[in-house]
Amino acid sequence: MAKSDAAIKDPTTKGKLKLIILIVVALLLAVGVSVGATWYFMHSAQSKPAEVAQTAPVGKQPAIYESMAPAFVANFNQNGRQRYMQVSITMLARNQADLDALKVHMPVIRNNLVMLFSGQDFATLASPVGQEMLKQKATASVQEVAQKELGKVVVEQLLFTNFVLQ
Repeated sequence: MAKSDAAIKDPTTKGKLKLIILIVVALLLAVGVSVGATWYFMHSAQSKPAEVAQTAPVGKQPAIYESMAPAFVANFNQNGRQRYMQVSITMLARNQADLDALKVHMPVIRNNLVMLFSGQDFATLASPVGQEMLKQKATASVQEVAQKELGKVVVEQLLFTNFVLQ
């Protein structure tokens, strides 16, 4: 009886349980945001089918890759320890003229991505699922700027060509 009471009152198990619950809630929140952003962009694309049909060419155009140099470096704290993340990004687009028009707005895009990267949790980014969710959020951020400034989604996808956590 005394052993079981001591195990229940052990503060380390309570702290571990809180940490596990916090991580699960953070992952569920991140998945929810990702699903919501995907639904939002898919819904906005479906609301204008006639306009898309007029501007879309008959065949799929070849992919154009544009590197975003220099690499992004973000820092954040985890349990009082300074952590760093370096990400090299390449944009995948289909129209060179639209991509060139988007380059004018590169300071806004870089600012939004730096803010996104700085707000991430190190434990989440250490997993492949967390990295994929970050890639989807970054893609949505760039597509949002393109939609706002140019009136169309220029970048099909962002590709992480280098991803370093320290």
